[in-house]
Amino acid sequence: MSTARAQRILDSPILPTLARLAAPGALLALFQTAVSIADTHFVGRLGTEALAGLALVFPLVMLLQMLSAGAMGGGVSSALARALGAGREDTAKSLVAHALVIALGGGLAFTALLLAFGNALYALLGGQGEALAQALAYSHVLFAGAVGVWLANTLASVLRGSGNTLAPAAALAATALVHIPLSGALTLGWGPFARLGIAGAALAYVSAFFFASALMGAMVWRSGLQPGRAHWHLQWRVFREILRVGAVSSVGALQTVLTAVILTGFVGSFGTAALAGYGVGVRLELLQIPLVFAIGQALVIMVGTNIGAGRGARAKRIAWAGTALAAAISLLIGVTVAVFPGVWLRIFSHDPAVLATGSLYLRVVAPFYVLFGAGMALYFASQGAGRMVLPVLAGTVRLAVVVAGGALVVAFSGPLSAVFAVIAAGIALFGALIIAVVQRSRWDG
Repeated sequence: MSTARAQRILDSPILPTLARLAAPGALLALFQTAVSIADTHFVGRLGTEALAGLALVFPLVMLLQMLSAGAMGGGVSSALARALGAGREDTAKSLVAHALVIALGGGLAFTALLLAFGNALYALLGGQGEALAQALAYSHVLFAGAVGVWLANTLASVLRGSGNTLAPAAALAATALVHIPLSGALTLGWGPFARLGIAGAALAYVSAFFFASALMGAMVWRSGLQPGRAHWHLQWRVFREILRVGAVSSVGALQTVLTAVILTGFVGSFGTAALAGYGVGVRLELLQIPLVFAIGQALVIMVGTNIGAGRGARAKRIAWAGTALAAAISLLIGVTVAVFPGVWLRIFSHDPAVLATGSLYLRVVAPFYVLFGAGMALYFASQGAGRMVLPVLAGTVRLAVVVAGGALVVAFSGPLSAVFAVIAAGIALFGALIIAVVQRSRWDG
């Protein structure tokens, strides 16, 4: 990146540049959506207990992705974009080395914690019997390979932060093409492959990410961002450039996943079929994250580069343009599935109880997806600006509302629809608060 690429981001019209940077990520989101649908479909063929086990683990898989790609990855992209926007290419190479050290530490921490405490956590969420056994079979394999996920997402963030969104999208899309048939073969025992059950889906997942990390590592090492020996001299000031956004964003990711974990526990009290139906329904909400992430990473790059160059007013205009686009996508998805929930749900299950719970969830929550999309887009824009404290506090408010509201519903034996209404209220509040925060904030560089 070069400085020429940074200059194009600074000088080109906002919407065409946003579309150009977001397009590879949007295409990648389609591949990632196909991967998630395929995995859930294959696991659904194993039965309702397997789907319930997948639902128990899914919030932790989401945490793995959000921390490595959206939170710390956002810190990496933001720090690189600001450095390159200011013309500091030597600093950018040091940032790459420090980012990889963070990735190794983050991946190993996930492996240690989930292998040690996964059983207790899934049981706390309401997992029992065969559903708990399925959750553990999936979790142990997937989190044993957490380093591969961290490395792949960190290297992708390095490439995006340099203004290159096409290369990581192409690498991850190629990985998806490997993942889908491998998942089906290992889960269901196609052809010469042994039938591994739900563990096969997890093995395909981590294998695909190690493949992606090798591809993108080669790309970074052939680029102008390859760190030299001097750049591996670890310094707190360089870590701080990443962590000033990444660490605070990680708090936001933890809150998001803690919200999902607590809600999974609340829904789990209504039985295995309810848990499976909720898991299928909520997956659509979470699958919007890759779509918004495509726009969000373009916002991180564009806002960060403009902030680095001292163009705060232009950075704010970029943020609102990206937010309008993300909100429109989420609105379309939300309205469609609220009116026709079966279009989504029958991909994964035909169990009447699962379909009933999933339909209820989508009818209550999906109309509020528009505020989810807007809030997430502004969250990423705030990463680019390096202003994360107030957006994270908006997530704290959402968490408090969900915990208090859900606990009251369960304590007074309220219906499952009331739990879903609490989820909808939390989403609406989160989006509205971040809109207000960004509207009032000053991005002066």
